[in-house]
Amino acid sequence: MTVPTVQPSSARRTGRWQLELLLLGFLYLAYDGSRLLVGSGFDDAVSDARSLFDTEQWLHLDPERWLNSTFSSHLWLGVPADFAYATLHYLVTPAVLVWLWRRHHGQYRRARTWLAVTTVMALVGFILFPAAPPRLMPAAYGFTDTMAQHAAIGWWGGSASAPKGLGSMTNEFAAMPSLHVAWALWCGLMLFRFSGDRTVRTLGLLYPVAITLVVLGTGNHYLFDCLAGALLLGLGALLARPLLRFTDRLRARLLFLRYSPRRLSEHPVPDYGPSASPAPSGSTGSTGSSAASSPSGPSSASGASVKRHSPVLH
Repeated sequence: MTVPTVQPSSARRTGRWQLELLLLGFLYLAYDGSRLLVGSGFDDAVSDARSLFDTEQWLHLDPERWLNSTFSSHLWLGVPADFAYATLHYLVTPAVLVWLWRRHHGQYRRARTWLAVTTVMALVGFILFPAAPPRLMPAAYGFTDTMAQHAAIGWWGGSASAPKGLGSMTNEFAAMPSLHVAWALWCGLMLFRFSGDRTVRTLGLLYPVAITLVVLGTGNHYLFDCLAGALLLGLGALLARPLLRFTDRLRARLLFLRYSPRRLSEHPVPDYGPSASPAPSGSTGSTGSSAASSPSGPSSASGASVKRHSPVLH
């Protein structure tokens, strides 16, 4: 017997969508609210950033000062970069998540978990290693805060990349690792892997490169921040699958406890198979005696039927 497949109701699907929205909203609030958990002050953040930048200079891997000088000297570079930094991070990532939910729902859960694990690890990094971005370093380092330079043009404030009046609500020392680069790389990989359009796949490859140039040119991150964001995304990819297996086992365990044998005995599952009622006691003997009392048994009944339906020969 074929059991019909029950499709999830629209109400259940809507509930799952709302749960996903709450999860992503919580991650965003944790990202902006991580400043409350940073115990060190500005001097410690500058000291950590100085150690990063000195290491880059020692390795001759410090393109951020040249890029920042170029972006701050040319409006046609600085202004679009500021808008890109303050906007795309909060628009492209949710858009890719919605696209995965609607077009590639089977891949959504692992992709979302990958992004969430990366974000949580980055929050830990912000707390353990708060570092001042280049734009907040002393003037002797030669960096320009392009966001403050063009604050009159954009919707962000001069004290931070947050909207005007909300600068105190963002974590100014969330530089190491760069979540801008990590999220952009995740978006690019999702678009390149799951999109069937060549243009979209190409944009997926270019997007993380452009964001890396933007965060360096606007003075918001060091090169090591960008590399750490990419490495953290790789680590998140390795941890996402084991975490999903763990949550699946935990969910199965909770379902087992919920529908325990005691609960099943109180609410038995109906049998939808073919009914086969047991014969009443003593029926076997009566059936046997009835068959025995019949002169010919089943064969005679068959014979009678054949005789009754046989044509009469004249």
